Amino acid sequence: MAIGGIQKLSLVDYPGKTCAAVFTIGCNMRCGYCHNPELVLPERYAPSLPMDALMDFFQSRVGKLDGVTISGGEPTMHDGLPDFIAKLKDMGFLVKLDTNGTNPKMLQSLIDDKMLDFVAMDIKAPLEKYSKIVARPINTDHIKQSIAIILNSSRINHEFRTTILRCQLSLDDIESMGKMTKGSKRYALQNFVPGRTLAPALANAEAYTKSEMDQAVKIMKKYAREVVVH
Repeated sequence: MAIGGIQKLSLVDYPGKTCAAVFTIGCNMRCGYCHNPELVLPERYAPSLPMDALMDFFQSRVGKLDGVTISGGEPTMHDGLPDFIAKLKDMGFLVKLDTNGTNPKMLQSLIDDKMLDFVAMDIKAPLEKYSKIVARPINTDHIKQSIAIILNSSRINHEFRTTILRCQLSLDDIESMGKMTKGSKRYALQNFVPGRTLAPALANAEAYTKSEMDQAVKIMKKYAREVVVH
């Protein structure tokens, strides 16, 4: 496991829980709006944190934190992820996984082995626009499989979420993504915040207006039990 960063206390990464958040290095997507290029681009990788020191930190937080959120980058690219999660579970932590859904085999295995308590999956776009938005060839069957795995796993909490840029996603696209994830417990719409981005051309891209976001929420409420805006 290559961990490039840690947030030692977060009140927002795991809904309703106090947690630490760790960020794995490496990603198989190149979303232009990504705010963490040091976790995505090999030439900008952050130094990997020593695993022994990381586990010592978690041991010191037993009884003080509810859980650990594992984000990235894309955590499921790492073969060592199951062992890492097992160590956290042995300490008694709840575990939330943030994923882009490109590794349904590992996702299913982690759920079957009761390694996960919460899964948040990014939905980048309607399937026909996926490769364009993430700037990489994507097997959209894997995306569909991961969505189905999450929707059919009643034991765990879940959230689907989408970052919205006006130049990339229309309200019709929001409708399509709602249909893709119909029946979800929770959907988070994340309006783009201008700033440092993986693609410099998108640093000052336009987010949805309040009116547009209100419309997006109204659309998504037809398909998800709860809709939140970040």
